[in-house]
Amino acid sequence: MSSNILFFLIRLMPGNIIDSLIGLYISRYGMSYEDAYRLLSASFGIALEKPLHEQYISFLLNIFTGKLGLSMGYSNIPVIEIVAAAIPWTVFTVSIGLFSSFIIGILLGLLAAYKHGSIIDRFITTLSTITAAIPNYVFAYLLIVIFVTNARLFPMVGAYDASLVTPGFNLPFIIDVLRHAFLPILSYFIASFGNWVLYMRSNVITVLGEDYVQAAKARGLSKSRIMWMYVGRNAMLPLFTLLAINIGYIFGGSTLIEFVFTYPGIGYYISRSVSTRDYPLMQGLFFILIISVTLSNLIADFVYSRLDPRVRFE
Repeated sequence: MSSNILFFLIRLMPGNIIDSLIGLYISRYGMSYEDAYRLLSASFGIALEKPLHEQYISFLLNIFTGKLGLSMGYSNIPVIEIVAAAIPWTVFTVSIGLFSSFIIGILLGLLAAYKHGSIIDRFITTLSTITAAIPNYVFAYLLIVIFVTNARLFPMVGAYDASLVTPGFNLPFIIDVLRHAFLPILSYFIASFGNWVLYMRSNVITVLGEDYVQAAKARGLSKSRIMWMYVGRNAMLPLFTLLAINIGYIFGGSTLIEFVFTYPGIGYYISRSVSTRDYPLMQGLFFILIISVTLSNLIADFVYSRLDPRVRFE
């Protein structure tokens, strides 16, 4: 169902890459519309004049045979090759940003809840609310101004500098990759940790009022044991479900952050394919995202049933 919606929504978008290239050929080379169209059709091996139902049947057959088509915007490179090259970069940066923000968010949320009403609580809550409300690309631009333009500490473009290092398992390449990935990871971390803090703080405050927490206090258990074994453990349960779902979105990358840093991940190629109306690349990238999100939701259901004994599948 999702693949069907994906196919038709993409084609409802105005314009396509062929029309853009035809206009470019006409203005630059003085070709007629017919000659430019024939040249591009022969180059890309496509025929957008086909009826929509024929394009749809071809799309379904390609999916079931494992073919995602050829990218019109990247010189007929198979979409599956672009996806295979982009996924490792996206998983590397977004996973580090996601898990680090999750861990720090849980700890700060727990601290804010236990210091409820104090200056620490107000500071953490205010900071988290502000960072959660600001779009992630704003942090990306701010980090570029601070660390790239002014301090000149980190590079701005790409995943590594091909003119300086040789790709492979060697120290110069690893260091260069980390330097290029630092700002995208930091942008994602800053933009996402505030949500985890607010979720955790709210859950902890709710759990603190439960009867079993009051009973644990009456039994004379230590504050640290109550905090981690009774309060923290139960407050984190809903957050693990959200984390599992967010893991699925890792394969979609952070489109705006990767676009700002020209980082060659899935999100960067999504933004490029949408701007150029590269139908095959858009279909392939969004199809991968749909599959990953669907699987992550399924995994979240199973994980939650294992973490919470009150939820069991028959």
